[in-house]
Parts: sequence; C-alpha cells; structure tokens
Amino acid sequence: MADAPQISAPGRIELDDVDRQIVAILHENARIPNVELAREVGISPSTCLARVRSLRERGVIVRYTAEINPAALGFTLQALVSVRIRPGARHLMEQISDELRQEPEVAQLFFLGGTEDFLIHVRVRDSEHVRQFVLKNLSANPAVALTETNLVFEHHTALSAGLRAVL
Repeated sequence: MADAPQISAPGRIELDDVDRQIVAILHENARIPNVELAREVGISPSTCLARVRSLRERGVIVRYTAEINPAALGFTLQALVSVRIRPGARHLMEQISDELRQEPEVAQLFFLGGTEDFLIHVRVRDSEHVRQFVLKNLSANPAVALTETNLVFEHHTALSAGLRAVL
C-alpha cells in the first residue's frame, strides 16, 4: 500500500530522485518497457513497477497518451483563436466551454484571466476550415463579443521549464 503523499506546498507531491527520473523518462517515452525503465533508473523491475504504480496512485502520472501527427490526418493548419465574451453573457461561459470542447477541431481550450476569456487551439485542414470554425462556433454566437485568429507556423511540445526544474 502506498504511503500518503508528502506535500510541501499546496498541491505539490514530493518526489525523490528516483521518482523524478522515472517521470522524466516516461514523459519522453510513455511506452518504454518496465525492464528498460528500471535499467535506465538503476532499480529492479519489481521496484520500478511499484514506483510507477505509486506515481499513478498519488496523481503524479495522470494518463498515458499517443502524440498524433495532425498533418497525417489531413489537419495541415493550426490556429490559436482568442475569444472575448460579452459582459452580459458571462453566465454562459461554462456552457460555451462545454460546447467548444465537443468540436473535433479543438485540440486545447484555455479559460483565461485577463483581456480574453478563452484561447482555443484548433487543428484544421486549411484556412477555409478555420474560417468556417470561427463563423459557426463563435461569430454566430451572440454571447461572443470578439475573436482574433492567429495562425501557427510551428508548434513544439517540450517539457516545460517548470517541470525541468522539479525533475
């Protein structure tokens, strides 16, 4: 049975060096076999399996995913769409968020504090597709006051600086 999580700051779970090494390796390759992971970290496979299980139980590892190449599926263009909701329609923000998350083009949806209310990362076939997405899902919505679309020329996923500092 796993020990209770050690928390030093609100919501932060303490990790030892072995846990940090496991998280860093799994972040780069979630499909690494346990035996190879154990060898890279320098522990036995059974200990490694128990460590990974503990990381999942403590909420450090949330899920394992496959990174898909959107262009291979015909989504050759990505865009970031900023959205501002009308002041009188703020009560609809959760509903709007729920509706947007259901759209197949939406890769990520951020609820923001600041000038804009949402930032939507969309993957689309072409510029006409992004235009239709904005018109159908945002411009046609009377709660939406303003949208601004920026095309993504390059997109890189990396271990964030904050995670690097911890790991």
